[in-house]
Amino acid sequence: MNVINFKTYKQGKQVLNLAKKISKVDKKAILCLQAADIYPVSRAVKNPVFVQHADSKEKGRNTGFIVLESIKSEGGSGTLLNHSEHRISLYEIKLIINRCKTLGLKEIVFAGTLNEVKKIQKFKPWAIAYEDPYLVGSGKSITKYKSRNVKKFADLLKKTKIIPLCGAGISSKEDIMAAKKLGCKGVVIGSAIARDGKVEILG
Repeated sequence: MNVINFKTYKQGKQVLNLAKKISKVDKKAILCLQAADIYPVSRAVKNPVFVQHADSKEKGRNTGFIVLESIKSEGGSGTLLNHSEHRISLYEIKLIINRCKTLGLKEIVFAGTLNEVKKIQKFKPWAIAYEDPYLVGSGKSITKYKSRNVKKFADLLKKTKIIPLCGAGISSKEDIMAAKKLGCKGVVIGSAIARDGKVEILG
């Protein structure tokens, strides 16, 4: 499973063009977008589309929040939560996961430490992505620089239904294969594709 975090490197047509390029190489890759891009991309490609962050607020008088009902109505399938660039509390994570389950949406929750993984797995999210915050966007793959921790992380989720993913510095086919050898079911890729355009590593 390849999860592509577009971050905020591109906007508008640039996002749509990148989504189409990714879809040609990997039709199952999960595309994680800014909320404004969900509608056009979800109608242009068949890939699952996630938003990069959501809030626990319900629809109504909640100006400025990203509500899950909106994500679903715009064609989204789920959300990222607690990325190192957008941290939220464990309480908020729990609330959002519970609301996602009610609405039929999926969630990928990020954790920066093994201790945090243990806390988050109690909420039974669809997937947990283990990322070392110091390696995010660095080009230094977590599969090389934190391989022991990645293996321990995957082992923590072995007897659960939670999908183990890893990310941070993933930038080559070798990194993706290494993640699988360490026990992960997929990877989260950000800057290597969203910034550097290395779509070919998905093939």
